[in-house]
Order: sequence, then C-alpha cells, then structure tokens
Amino acid sequence: MAFRVLIDEVHADLARQGHPDMRPMHGFVFQAIGPHGTTAADLGRALGVSKQAAGKTIESLERLGYVERGADPNDARRKVVRLTARGFDSLAKSAASFDRLRAVWAAELGADRLRALEHDLRVMTPGGAYQLDMTAWFGGA
Repeated sequence: MAFRVLIDEVHADLARQGHPDMRPMHGFVFQAIGPHGTTAADLGRALGVSKQAAGKTIESLERLGYVERGADPNDARRKVVRLTARGFDSLAKSAASFDRLRAVWAAELGADRLRALEHDLRVMTPGGAYQLDMTAWFGGA
C-alpha cells in the first residue's frame, strides 16, 4: 500500500506538470530503454514480454511523444527506441517528486528510521531487479 501511495502521488504531480498520460508502467519501460536506447526485442526481454507487446507499448509511447524510433547508427537493419526530450522531462519531474515525497516520509518517520526501512527493503529485493533510483540511473550520486 505504501508503494501505491507513493506512485499515486508521483503520478498526480506528473499530471499537474504536463504529463497526464504517464502511467506507472511507463517508468519501468523508460528504465528498460535506458539513456542510450534499445530495440523492441531487447525491450521485450528486459520487461519479460513478447516483442509484439513491447512494440505496442512503444507505439503508444511514441503517439504520446515520450519515445521515438530511429535507425541504429551501427546496424541499419535495426531500429532503436530512444526517449525524447518529453520522456527525459517526465523522468526528471518524477525523480523530483520522489525526492519531495521521501523528504515528507523522512520528516514523518525520522531520517534514521527511513534509512533503515530502505535498507531492509533492499535486503528483501531479489537481485537483478530494476534500479528504481533515478539519480543513480542518470549517473548521479
């Protein structure tokens, strides 16, 4: 339930900031695409869905302006899906929203208790799961 509360609040913030079409699953898709792009087949593998399902998701996000497809500079036979400026903007705004909400939780629970909770949740998370820490994903601290 706590995760759902966070996600709902982040998406309400995103809607207010110009991203009303963002859905929770889009964040997972954007992370699987990564900062350098990926193919539909690789996206499907990363998400555990078929290439066709990944293709439908890409089409939807392309219509919304969050991703674009283009030729792979290393292999003209491949199409690479990349985040657009709108996609990166939504990630930056969601990261800022998560940071704000984390500060609220730290104020309510206390910084030490929140750090302990985060540590315990990391211990219980299986290896190889997505790194949902947006700052680290962008190469920051």
